[in-house]
Amino acid sequence: MQFDFSTPDGMSRRHFMKHVAGASALAVPALNFASTLQAHAADLQKNQKAVILLWMGGGPATIDIWDLKPGSVNGGPFRPIATSGDMQITEHMPLMAQQMHHMSIVRSMSTREADHNRGRYYMHTGYVPNPNVQHPSYGAVVAHELEPTRPQLEIPPFVSVGGSSAGPGFLGMAYAPFVVNSNGQVKDLQMDIDPERVRDRVKLLNQLEASFIRQNRGSAPQEHAKVLQKTQRLMSSKQMDAFKVNQESAEVREQYGNTNFGRGCLMARRLVETGVPFVEVNLGGWDTHSDNFDRLQTKLPEMDRAMAALVSDLDQRGMLDNVAIVWMGEFGRTPRINGNTGRDHWARSWSVVVGGAGFQRGIAVGQTNADGTAVDTEPYTSEDLMASVLHGIGISLDTRFTATNGRPMKIANGGRLIKELFA
Repeated sequence: MQFDFSTPDGMSRRHFMKHVAGASALAVPALNFASTLQAHAADLQKNQKAVILLWMGGGPATIDIWDLKPGSVNGGPFRPIATSGDMQITEHMPLMAQQMHHMSIVRSMSTREADHNRGRYYMHTGYVPNPNVQHPSYGAVVAHELEPTRPQLEIPPFVSVGGSSAGPGFLGMAYAPFVVNSNGQVKDLQMDIDPERVRDRVKLLNQLEASFIRQNRGSAPQEHAKVLQKTQRLMSSKQMDAFKVNQESAEVREQYGNTNFGRGCLMARRLVETGVPFVEVNLGGWDTHSDNFDRLQTKLPEMDRAMAALVSDLDQRGMLDNVAIVWMGEFGRTPRINGNTGRDHWARSWSVVVGGAGFQRGIAVGQTNADGTAVDTEPYTSEDLMASVLHGIGISLDTRFTATNGRPMKIANGGRLIKELFA
């Protein structure tokens, strides 16, 4: 937010300052007013709505993480442990167990896509793939709806850390994911060019862009021009410091863990603190068709440390009430353990985890049966999850978009709220 400190018409700045200086009684209120402005700016920063998506590419075995089945032939060797919430989770996530009063598990996910690419698209958009239309992803939708409320934001409103995300679809390239690695390095963006050379290049690019736009070749040139303008602002923006996790203290970096995922989660906190409305952090490697349990014993501690640090950090900074955290992959994995001690693709009954924002916390929503093969309670879909996340950060579910083919499109594909999360 910007404040206008211009003087009234007919009053010079010198005249104004003379009266202020001569009125000593105003000195303390003026100082208090400055302090109030600083506090208000801090509140605005803290209270901005945002989403952090922890994307588990490959489809994690949620039956071994969030919805264990001890005593079942499908249960595997991991033991459940108590948490600070009203649920149990795997023994290999003791740090998150202490943070589960801030989070909730939706154990009754039942979705329709068990192929990696189709499942990734479906869980990111709420729509099954359609050759006739490209649907916008979570990040694009949230960025499109919340960016107009952040005139101070100079860096992209949708950032994907450690890997690419689903695209902006018909919302246009202005809402495409801005991809960086966990060290904050931006692909194809060189920051150490001589300023004079940058100005010359920008001038030439602007001329080329204007030429393309005049040729009326559709919306692509205009969208590309928007991206170019944002890139120009980005290269000179102080907000780029949000990507520099090495500016954090050694203690904070140690809390998150010296891993790509740990640095990515720390960067996500820095980015939403700066005003970015949507950040996706990628942790792949969950396609455990073989050696599922050995591989999870390696991956889970990395995830546990970083995820627990993120939840705790947001809470301590007073941001958790406004930042939604979503943990999910494209599907779960089979309750049946295969001959290679692995689990295969499974979308019929699995779990996601949410927290922060407007969600009810510390609960397990729904349940699967004793061997994990089916949902026993009301099932929920990708559309329902997306609708719930958007509602949790205050985006109206009455929102409608118009696709490039002219069709009206419901936000979150008309999904219904997961009612237990808002009880």
